[in-house]
Amino acid sequence: MANHKSAIKRHRQSLKRRDRNRSAKAAVRTALKSASAAATSGNKAEAETLTRKAESLMAKASKKGLFHKATLARKISRLQAQVKKAK
Repeated sequence: MANHKSAIKRHRQSLKRRDRNRSAKAAVRTALKSASAAATSGNKAEAETLTRKAESLMAKASKKGLFHKATLARKISRLQAQVKKAK
């Protein structure tokens, strides 16, 4: 455990950031799954709406550095291909 006052504060901050990052990552994964499920079920309108929401969340997560930029670009591309195929 940290002994210095500044190290204690940094530890406290890291715990808050970890919780915030976990929550944001989970939101991205959930949005991705729901958009993918809508695309595979064939519901065109819902798939497009959920895809747009998922892309927005992924772009924000990429900007914050939660995921690597290329990882989310790949996932967005695959999701768009799924939606296009569902049409």
